[in-house]
Amino acid sequence: MFNNTQANVKQTIYAPASAVQKAGIIVIRISGSEVKKTIQHLGCNHLKPRHATLTKIHHPISKDLIDECVAVYYESPKSFTGEDVLELNIHGGLATLELTLDALSTTPNLRVAEPGEFTMRAFLNNKMDLAEVDGLHDLINATTAVQHKHALRQMSGELSAIYEGWRHTLLKIISHIEAYIDFPDEDIPVDLIKNINSQVLNLSKNIEKFLENSHRGAKLTEGLHIAIIGPTNAGKSSLLNKLAKKDVAIVSSIEGTTRDVIEVNLDIAGYPVIIADTAGLRASKNKIENEGIKRSLSRAQSADLKIILLDGTKKPSQDALDLIDNNTLVVINKIDIVKMELPRGISGRNIIAISTKTNEGIDHLLDEITKFTKDFFISSSDAPLITKQRQRESLTKAYKCLQDFTLEQDLVLATEDLRSAANYLSSITGRIDVESVLGEIFSSFCIGK
Repeated sequence: MFNNTQANVKQTIYAPASAVQKAGIIVIRISGSEVKKTIQHLGCNHLKPRHATLTKIHHPISKDLIDECVAVYYESPKSFTGEDVLELNIHGGLATLELTLDALSTTPNLRVAEPGEFTMRAFLNNKMDLAEVDGLHDLINATTAVQHKHALRQMSGELSAIYEGWRHTLLKIISHIEAYIDFPDEDIPVDLIKNINSQVLNLSKNIEKFLENSHRGAKLTEGLHIAIIGPTNAGKSSLLNKLAKKDVAIVSSIEGTTRDVIEVNLDIAGYPVIIADTAGLRASKNKIENEGIKRSLSRAQSADLKIILLDGTKKPSQDALDLIDNNTLVVINKIDIVKMELPRGISGRNIIAISTKTNEGIDHLLDEITKFTKDFFISSSDAPLITKQRQRESLTKAYKCLQDFTLEQDLVLATEDLRSAANYLSSITGRIDVESVLGEIFSSFCIGK
């Protein structure tokens, strides 16, 4: 994809910019130098830039009326892509959509857009940088309020400003060092060396802090993982259904009903959370059940938070107790039947008593899950989180270059370390040639974006 970017951007492209399904309105976007000719070809003349106009569109070949729609013409460079753009708000019948797309296909020098191509053109025309593009991608895919908030911050350029500030600091340092490269007989003043080392050290610490918080950004995208672990018939599936507020797992009095991991995506206080029901822990000769237990233990190890669910009517198994650590909520179920004595070794912990039958304690448990989730994502820094692996990798490489920097080596080599760090920062925003990463970034967008 995008193997010949410069040739591609000379072509005029079109595609639906909204979901292709029966709806009140479907938006079709056209962008490129042939937009004005396309307007004439469809017979919807007399459009004023940046004004919504009720107009009729006809098929260029049959001359049949396709629709009476609202058309908006954006004249370059005041558009999303920076090119001439036409957006047709047609009625959302699939027949209307097919006829409109067919009409556009007969228009000279038009072709269907590739995934993310409208946004790629916005980048190439300096309407946004690559970090802002990442924010737009996150905004489109946001499913919770916090994801939406952080995506807007990144799309508005907050991360870009930080990266560019770091890059400008490096360029200033490089200029000071290069002033002495041409004069090898001149020693760099001690005060300047201290100042340069101090700036590089501070910059290195700032990037290190960003990288330490980067795991929060990854979790903000994929979701915080919570695993419900415990013996058979403790009520794990019932608890999952209570938290999900719908029946997502089969509940049965037969031990070993759950054989595999069952996941449900939840929005907790605006954060994405994935809660998993797992196979019950017990000794079994059944190969399939043992595989499920193996997966349960694996999920327990990888989970950000474990809910160890114990059956209040039975003595807890040692296997379940051994899984308790600092990232664990110990929950006792079936308190509507019996008040269980606290197991040895966990009496000092905050034990949450619940009944999945009467709902007693469920709100308390949800409050504890919410508190853990908020504490996990909230950091001491107010900077937006890094949600893209591409950015993390470039920051890691820039950080390594700063760690390698020293004025005790040859000045040319020292400058090269700083220049490499600046280039890695530039690759995040696209301030340097990034042809090799364009396909990776923009192909993850939908066709009409």
